[in-house]
Amino acid sequence: MRTPPSLVSLAIDAALINNLSNFSDLSPIPEHILLDLFLRTLRAGKLTERILNLFIATGKEEVLSLIESLNIQHVLTPVLPTKSIMDNEVDIVIGALHSDLTSFMEEWRLIFSRYHLIIVKDPDLKEELKIPGGFNLDVYSKSDIDRTVGSSSATLLFSGYSCRYFGYLMSRKKYIISVDDDCSPARDNNGDLVDIVAQHITNLSTPATPFFFNTLYDPYRKGADFVRGYPFSLRNGVPCTLSCGLWLNLADYDAPTQALKPELRNSRYVDAVLTVPARSMMPLSGINIGFDRELVGPALLPALMLAGEGKFRWETVEDIWCGMCVKVVSDHMGLGVKTGLPYVWRKERGDVVESLKKDWKGVKLMEEVVPFFQSLKLSPDAISAEDCVVEMAAAVKERLGPVDPVFGRAANAMVDWIKLWKVAGAQSSLSVA
Repeated sequence: MRTPPSLVSLAIDAALINNLSNFSDLSPIPEHILLDLFLRTLRAGKLTERILNLFIATGKEEVLSLIESLNIQHVLTPVLPTKSIMDNEVDIVIGALHSDLTSFMEEWRLIFSRYHLIIVKDPDLKEELKIPGGFNLDVYSKSDIDRTVGSSSATLLFSGYSCRYFGYLMSRKKYIISVDDDCSPARDNNGDLVDIVAQHITNLSTPATPFFFNTLYDPYRKGADFVRGYPFSLRNGVPCTLSCGLWLNLADYDAPTQALKPELRNSRYVDAVLTVPARSMMPLSGINIGFDRELVGPALLPALMLAGEGKFRWETVEDIWCGMCVKVVSDHMGLGVKTGLPYVWRKERGDVVESLKKDWKGVKLMEEVVPFFQSLKLSPDAISAEDCVVEMAAAVKERLGPVDPVFGRAANAMVDWIKLWKVAGAQSSLSVA
């Protein structure tokens, strides 16, 4: 004779038939019954995200252990960001080391004409800038830097291509795209002109995934997704605050490499974007970047200046140091950094042999700099980029200062920068009021 079902079994079956999602609280149910209900729900194929949350919310230890042993994860469906970045939220910052910007501006007209431009003239450049009409722009020169900074010695922060940082300081937009005046628009593998602003904005408006590497690179690009085994709990990603573009023709080699391989050129256009993993350091080149000024702007700073530092790309290390700073800040604040697209075409400039004499000390100093940043941990009290930079400056002075005086000067420059950033922000607020 068949044993009739128990009242408990009938009640559980009724719950399944009536759909558990109509329940708001399962915690009053005894744990042994709750376990039976969970297993039947699982076998019946009715374990949805909402129902899983109901079981988890009970806090029953045996239920939670069963969920863990079965490796049942929250399924978080990634949602492509709905935020769109408007043209009036973007400043394009250009550091001018050439007086005649006519050909440069005309090459970029199709892309730049939609946006507000900030052009910062190298304080050492004596000639007047030549800029064609038809652009919405502000131009800053040495007199503007002196008036804002308040002392002539501080203008050393903005010498050469470091003048771009003054543009970061003066911008009032949420996003900044930075490109140097010896770059031309690149073309992709189809021969189409690369819109670097559009690509940087795409990188910044879609999440970064620094905590687990996706082997198909950026899963938010069209035609891509997360690979098998990627944790669903991490698929929503984190805000991307820095987009690092690349160069065609002259890649970002150091002077020793370029001196040994003078014919070496980068001709490969790799159609890819990836997130730099958390706790991985990287050198930054300020030549072609986009960033969220509100979130990490204070960490993009001029600080590490070598004695006798030049103006060409082989002769400076300030942007490499800056990259280490902004990466530590991004990791600490749970933010992301992307690299890859977009490309620019970098023109030939400078004498690599002469640059090698100025670059060599920077090459040696990196052996001290990288381990320092890799091991640097910021305190929970650092909740903003400004806080992070101040803490970093103290650590630089304490741990690197004894190694070389250049690090002590860098620490002081970092503190000075944050003071300038706050003053510029306060002045902006007053002018808006």
